[in-house]
Formats: sequence, structure tokens, C-alpha cells
Amino acid sequence: MSHVATSNASTLSASRWPIWTGRTLSGLVVVFLVMDAGMKIAALPIVSESAVMIGWTADPGFWRAMGLLLLAITALYAWPRTAVLGAILLTGYLGGAVATHLRMSDPLFSHTLFGVYLGIALWGGLWLRDARVRNLLPIG
Repeated sequence: MSHVATSNASTLSASRWPIWTGRTLSGLVVVFLVMDAGMKIAALPIVSESAVMIGWTADPGFWRAMGLLLLAITALYAWPRTAVLGAILLTGYLGGAVATHLRMSDPLFSHTLFGVYLGIALWGGLWLRDARVRNLLPIG
């Protein structure tokens, strides 16, 4: 089993396309999360309107704090040295979004599972760009 993990990691490290694909995928996730955090920090009306629709407070102070938290966690994910910690924390954050949409009986594939899709992209990008994660999770 460990031989498979070693050969898998060495095969991927020999090729540059997984690293660039992972960086691109991670970059798309970061852009989306920074945009989301920015909307919360700027207290755009759509944030409070959407919050009320899904049963959360419309208080702009709360959403600014959530935006700053999301921005900080996203920065951890974007920085290679702390990317795994950021991915773990973002997984928890996205889990809260999934739970909220599930509680509201929102459409499954478009709303409720969106956080799952984002989490898969987040971890997939990290797996492709970081040999340590590939060694930890020898998939494929």
C-alpha cells in the first residue's frame, strides 16, 4: 500500500500539470471566497436580504465579522505553509452553510450541496498542488 502511495506521489511530482491544475483550482476557490467575504465586509444589501431568507440575522456587524473570519481563513488556505489548516477550517465553515441550507429545505443540488462542491474543489486543488497532502491521502 505504501509503495502505491509513494509511486503515486512521485508520478505526480514528476509532472507539472497537477501542480498548475491544483493552483488554478485553488485560485478559483480563493477568488470565490474573497468575493463572498468582500460582500459581507461591505455589508451589501443582498447579504442581509439573503440572510433573513435563510433564517439568519440581518445585522451588518455580524456579517462584517463573518466576512473578516472568512477572509482570514481563506488567507490561511492560500498561504502554502498553512494551507492544510485553512482547508480544515474552511471545511467547517462550508459545513455550516450546508447545514443552514439543509435546515431551510433549499434545493439539494443547487443550494444545499454547493458547499460540498466548493469543499471538493478546495481539497482537490490542495491535493494536486501539495505533495504532503497527496502522501497523506494517496488517491488514484
